Amino acid sequence: MPSLISAMLRQQIRLFKPILTNFSTTASRNLQEALGELGAKALGDKVEFREFHIGAVPAALAVPVKPQPGDQRVVLYLHGGGYVAGSIKYAKGFAGVLAAKAGLRVLCIAYRLAPENPFPAALEDALSAYEYLLAEGCAPENIFLIGESAGGGLLFSLCLLLKSLGRPLPGRLVALSPWTDLSLSGESYRTKRKEDPCLSMKEIEGFVHAYAPPELRDPLASPLFGALSGLPPCRIYVGEDELLLDDSRLMAEKLLSAGVECRLHVEPGLWHAYVLFGVPEANAALEEIKVFFEEGFHGKTS
Repeated sequence: MPSLISAMLRQQIRLFKPILTNFSTTASRNLQEALGELGAKALGDKVEFREFHIGAVPAALAVPVKPQPGDQRVVLYLHGGGYVAGSIKYAKGFAGVLAAKAGLRVLCIAYRLAPENPFPAALEDALSAYEYLLAEGCAPENIFLIGESAGGGLLFSLCLLLKSLGRPLPGRLVALSPWTDLSLSGESYRTKRKEDPCLSMKEIEGFVHAYAPPELRDPLASPLFGALSGLPPCRIYVGEDELLLDDSRLMAEKLLSAGVECRLHVEPGLWHAYVLFGVPEANAALEEIKVFFEEGFHGKTS
């Protein structure tokens, strides 16, 4: 059963669904940016942000004011937004939450957006961010990837690209309601249409049209159809009542079949990317993610 806070918030989200479904791309981008700014401001003085560019890509490093001494770990956060929305102001919101909760540095980027920059622009920018961390001396096993929605799918695509390039893979993966199948083949796209309080098929089909390659099952856009063996240990969090539920379920099944350590958590009664919403279930998930990252720690400096 969802917590009382979550149940109340779910009803509020559902009320706005008809309005959000008909938002223009510009309006969606402005809304996400505003939400990210609110999230960053709510952190107060717990996190400091250092903004810069990786090539032409806006980036920010969220640094906890009380980091763990000698901790070499760093998180690369890839934001959601259907590949069509999400500025650096938006990305800083959840990056700051992660930095404060986990006590780790978190790098976020504002990858290029569709429809102006369709596939593979976002993937190219994610690769640039990962290579930036390697060039800065971060050991790959101490780089952890996390992303929600489109960003959750993007982190798997990034790992598949790294494999194909013979580049070292990161240490740990956390996907929050990942969008792993742009062909929309999962049953939940049909069975969860009434239950999903925030996403609509109209929105998702618009995202596909804006971003996707001609072959919707290209693993670098739809990692569900990739060769997943050798990927790092993974955690997947998804709401029970969301259209993308099967993107997570099927991805977890295929990861396990490929011999990858993976744990799937389906939160009853919750919605898409619920971990970003500050509800009790989200706080519990963030505590689990913190422990998962701690288990992946490969050494400190003296």
